[in-house]
Amino acid sequence: MKSSGTLFTLGHGYTAAALSRRLLPQGWRVLGTVRDLSRGGSLMSQGVEPIQWEPAALMQALARASHVLVSAGPGPDGDPSLAHLSKALCDRAKDLDWVGYLSTTAVYGDTGGAWVDETDPASPGTARGHARVQAEQAWASIPALPVHIFRLAGIYGPGRGPFAKVRAGTARRIVKPGQVFSRIHVEDIATTLMASLQRPNPGAIYNVCDDLPAPPEDVIAYAAKLLRLPIPPEVDFDHAEMTAMARSFYAESKRVRNDRIKTELGVSLKYPDYRTGLTALAETL
Repeated sequence: MKSSGTLFTLGHGYTAAALSRRLLPQGWRVLGTVRDLSRGGSLMSQGVEPIQWEPAALMQALARASHVLVSAGPGPDGDPSLAHLSKALCDRAKDLDWVGYLSTTAVYGDTGGAWVDETDPASPGTARGHARVQAEQAWASIPALPVHIFRLAGIYGPGRGPFAKVRAGTARRIVKPGQVFSRIHVEDIATTLMASLQRPNPGAIYNVCDDLPAPPEDVIAYAAKLLRLPIPPEVDFDHAEMTAMARSFYAESKRVRNDRIKTELGVSLKYPDYRTGLTALAETL
């Protein structure tokens, strides 16, 4: 990896901010998109240059970038970044050192709890998963673009996790027999992205998850124990009141392998399971 460069983040959210916190002290410049420049002060306070999400500004930022991180997900009309930058990316493909696309393990669909790795075909079972597969393919199809695809499990970290709901008494331990999810702490995502920046391998696909897929009710129970609060009662999935989005997550159960980030990128997870991750977060509360 170059000692420094210019990273352009398309969708400067939770994960992009975690990566930026590592790059900025090393002399990198980070450009991050915002929908409204009046909200750019938050990015500037982090050392990130805000870029308004409009075609001309996006094109100008891309022309300055050496690296690109795509965290803006697809919408009803497809990938929003490609809608504005497809031709520019084709033109600049050979000048970019690295492009990272943040996808999701939802592309694998439901395996009934069986293990999957990057060699397994994408088989999405939800509209969200289908949209991600199409976006992955669209980015990978740009000639000479050094794209790396990162399929992220459920993200948690500072300010994002089960503690707030457990404290408020609104957390529910919804039980669906055999249901397991994979998770990943945001700092371990940043570690993986840093490792890829150091060892580019265009065309690579990486699952980014921890070592312990687990039932969601176990995670809630552990969070309650850490807070020394009563463990929320179990609620049967079939009778639970849930939004359509929440219910769609329970439509799929799988265990995701992360061997490739370890063997190819040399990643050592700081939080290899939800217990270590939640314990560390609880110590900051």
